[in-house]
Amino acid sequence: MSEPTLSERARRIRCVVLDVDGVVTDCKLYLAPDGTELKAVNVRDGLGIKLLLKAGIEVAVISGRPSLAMQKRFEFLGVRHVWLDVERKIPAYETLLAGLGLEDGEMAVMGDDVPDLPLMRRAGLALTVADAHPKALAAAHWASRLAGGNGAVREAADLILRAQGKDETAEGAQS
Repeated sequence: MSEPTLSERARRIRCVVLDVDGVVTDCKLYLAPDGTELKAVNVRDGLGIKLLLKAGIEVAVISGRPSLAMQKRFEFLGVRHVWLDVERKIPAYETLLAGLGLEDGEMAVMGDDVPDLPLMRRAGLALTVADAHPKALAAAHWASRLAGGNGAVREAADLILRAQGKDETAEGAQS
């Protein structure tokens, strides 16, 4: 049997798993003198997340860093499955699979660096950003034209929604 095409992989997706730093953000941490961390997000990525959810595709976040600001951001967007400050990502991924009753082939994972490789290698659709680590680029079925934190998540959402023939209108969606 031949390897599935990108479009065939995207048509099967029922859940998109995102890393945070380097995917949803540009990988930069802005540190205040008191130790507070600030991160910038792209509202287009937020809209992409909302469009996936509106189309009935679950969105999950599995990240190695803690961030109260990102937790609040994902709550605002309606993401129900969020694991932050996770040292080993596979157990969170397996909990997600079991909870949703899905298989690897129905999962898309968007990562950008070595800690994301175990998830990317299991997923039916491995996605990455233009400025990803070379190992993540090599593991991906598809790479965005855009860098992390600069609309790459929206581009991936559009790819999946287009492959599934789902309406991309965002009337009333706030990002």
